[in-house]
Amino acid sequence: MTGISKQLGVLERRSGISLALIYAFRMVGLFMIIPVFAIYAESIPDATPLLIGLALGIYGLTQSILQIPFGFLSDRIGRKPVIAMGLIIFALGSLLAASADSIYGIIAGRALQGSGAIAAALMALAADLSREEHRMKMMAFIGASIGAAFAFSMVVGPVVYEWIGISGIFVGTAVLALLGIAILYLFVPDPVDSHFHLDAEVESASLMGVFKNPDLLRLDAGIFILHFVLMSLFLVIPIEIRDTVDLHSASHWKLYLPVFAVSLVIMLPFIILAETKRMMKPVFVGAIALMYLAVVGFIQSDSAVAWIISFTLFFTAFNFLEASLPSLVSKTASALKKGTAMGVYSSSQFFGAFAGGVVGGLAHGVWGVHGVYYSVSTILLLWFFVAITMTKPRYLSTYLVKVDNVDEIQLLAIAGVIEASIIHETDEDNVAYLKVDKSILDEDKLLSFSVAVEE
Repeated sequence: MTGISKQLGVLERRSGISLALIYAFRMVGLFMIIPVFAIYAESIPDATPLLIGLALGIYGLTQSILQIPFGFLSDRIGRKPVIAMGLIIFALGSLLAASADSIYGIIAGRALQGSGAIAAALMALAADLSREEHRMKMMAFIGASIGAAFAFSMVVGPVVYEWIGISGIFVGTAVLALLGIAILYLFVPDPVDSHFHLDAEVESASLMGVFKNPDLLRLDAGIFILHFVLMSLFLVIPIEIRDTVDLHSASHWKLYLPVFAVSLVIMLPFIILAETKRMMKPVFVGAIALMYLAVVGFIQSDSAVAWIISFTLFFTAFNFLEASLPSLVSKTASALKKGTAMGVYSSSQFFGAFAGGVVGGLAHGVWGVHGVYYSVSTILLLWFFVAITMTKPRYLSTYLVKVDNVDEIQLLAIAGVIEASIIHETDEDNVAYLKVDKSILDEDKLLSFSVAVEE
């Protein structure tokens, strides 16, 4: 490795860690109230189940509407100004919610939180700061930080709530957003070249092609339903843990921590089976069925032990599906439309959280706790039948490499290269966007066409 390559590697690692922290801080702020809000909301003036659900999920509405426009804006005025603006909006929303003395104030604060929609701009900055051959690793690292933020929030949320209350959580969320701005300007390097990246950003011209792809639409519906289910259930799960499992809210972490740990242990062999044995579709459909059975278990449980078993099975399925869905989008979308496909997928996820909060709150108000379970089980059953019709996924990976003096025909002649397009991203750079089968890829041959970084 040359000296310049080593220096670039250090900058990429610093960028990846810093951007992951910014993303995680923001998601912790959004997630931390999920395991406690249903209990807290029982004492809020004017609160109804519908308004509680709206307060919990409305951030998803503003996030889903604004994240793609914020991404476009970052192409025009720069990544860092848009990210900083989004974090300031998020902090203001947090402070508004912290000062609220009614459910309506919390709804307004949560809506403002979601308006700081920086996901697309963060991913675009990550693309600016990474070389093509290392970009997937950086994106995966940032994605992993989101999962870690969710698990951390679910375990720590009840403890922090008992310590400083909901207002304290919102104030802490604002502080985390401001820390994110400090990290952005103190630790994230300024990109040498900032331009549009087809693999990481939404291209308006590709939107129609993504919407016309039935397999991508199934996956968008899947992430919508997954977060619909999550938000609906957490309108009643904290109450069920208190009343059925007989745990005070401050001790809910004692259930969340082992449940998350056990579910991850159970999930990992199925992830390996799905990927290495190329059994993604049956395992994926099986996970949806398991989640459905877990919700039925909530309905049928006649003891705390039975309820906890169902809860563990639910998170086993949830964790598998949450990890598998973005992988399936990446496998399904063409290399040139991956950024657009992931943008639509992300918007579907946030809109699912909003819809789940509203519909779950409505069901809770009209039919009680079991009404939420029946609503969720119905949509899971629908997802099961939609998933059965999905095309068996191609086990292909997106691969980017900077090239010179080569054409698509030469690249397609390399073993393992299935799709190839060369895009002139800048006046100096040509980037090959490839879909490859890594199990048979002749990577040495492929890299012989790459443009090396010179000392």
